[in-house]
Amino acid sequence: MASKPNNLEVEVKFFIPELGVFRERLLAAGAELKKPRVFERNVRFDTEDERLYQELSLLRLRQDTAVTLTYKGTPKNLPQSEAKIREELEVNVSDFDTLAEILTRLGFAPMQVYEKYRETFTWQDVEIVLDELPYGNFVEFEGEEAGLKTAVSHLNLNWQNRILSNYLGLMVQLKAHHNLPFNDLTFANFANFDVSIADVLP
Repeated sequence: MASKPNNLEVEVKFFIPELGVFRERLLAAGAELKKPRVFERNVRFDTEDERLYQELSLLRLRQDTAVTLTYKGTPKNLPQSEAKIREELEVNVSDFDTLAEILTRLGFAPMQVYEKYRETFTWQDVEIVLDELPYGNFVEFEGEEAGLKTAVSHLNLNWQNRILSNYLGLMVQLKAHHNLPFNDLTFANFANFDVSIADVLP
């Protein structure tokens, strides 16, 4: 995970349909593999009235090769940036199901599931992840904003095409556009739907 001064996550993402081509470009640029491709299952928890969602916050329990509980929020006195900045607090835990039950006892409920495959690289001081989601492929850059811009330029991407929405926000747009009958962003749900996030991107 990239360094996060004051627990701030600074990131941008790009829609990259041909992820394999970009991966070769990334390796040719000297990026180092930090974590091999892994399947992630994420569950968003919230109160019954979705208080966290209304506050633009996120409480997420993730299972990949480890189990991670993450809180994301909007920090006060947010610095001006052309990237997306969020407060991120994260801790590793030992048992997904037990923590899910604890969260339920505390008044939270599982509201949404989203899945992806992720491969993680580092280039200079920037963490670069290749994400495969049911509705499309993305590259996400995380680090200091100056480093993000340098990496984006070096890898021949156009900074103006950056995406600041998160994957769940993009799901809301796609669901509305196609009137999808589900909320969970899972590979099984999308198996019989010929849709892509490109349908709603500028």
